[in-house]
Amino acid sequence: MTKQLQLTALILAGGRGMRMGGVDKGLVALQHQRLVEHVLTRVRPQVDQIIISANRSLTQYQDYGYPVLQDQLEGFQGPLSGINEGLKHCTTDWLLVAPCDSPALPTDLASRLGQAIEQQQSRAAIAHDGRYLQPAFSLLHRELQPSLQAYLNAGGRKLGQWLHQQNPSIVDFSDQPDSFINLNSPEQLAQFQLQLKSPSE
Repeated sequence: MTKQLQLTALILAGGRGMRMGGVDKGLVALQHQRLVEHVLTRVRPQVDQIIISANRSLTQYQDYGYPVLQDQLEGFQGPLSGINEGLKHCTTDWLLVAPCDSPALPTDLASRLGQAIEQQQSRAAIAHDGRYLQPAFSLLHRELQPSLQAYLNAGGRKLGQWLHQQNPSIVDFSDQPDSFINLNSPEQLAQFQLQLKSPSE
């Protein structure tokens, strides 16, 4: 499906990074690469185009050669603001959403979300890691943008709440739950680094 449909990936890198000490998480180093570079490496083979959502460090993100979009809502209003811009600017029917701080994200994310959408004739799909929904890992049809705009205009900011309103397909990724780890703090980053150096037997 992913090769029949044109897909654009939106990398969410527009947050405050408060738990990471206020730094730009996408630019934090992990094994001599920035977190966003790990994500790009995994996402690039799955899609036709890439957009980065960022609210600072714009020049650094632009250096990767992809369009960089800033939120139109001021004050770091959360991922939905970035997704709204992605849906407005993507030139493909489908937008694959992924956060910049998940360096182990599934390499089959697009294909499995897309398969569920095809089977269930839905316009949105969300990954489920076996324990929790992972709304920041989703596939959205661009026709959902007016609905998202209306939700934002009404003061809504919760990604999971808006996605629930779209009657999404829920896609089981319980075979690879560790793929959805978010590195939100220096402690999580250090722990993940140790896991990479000393994989369990």
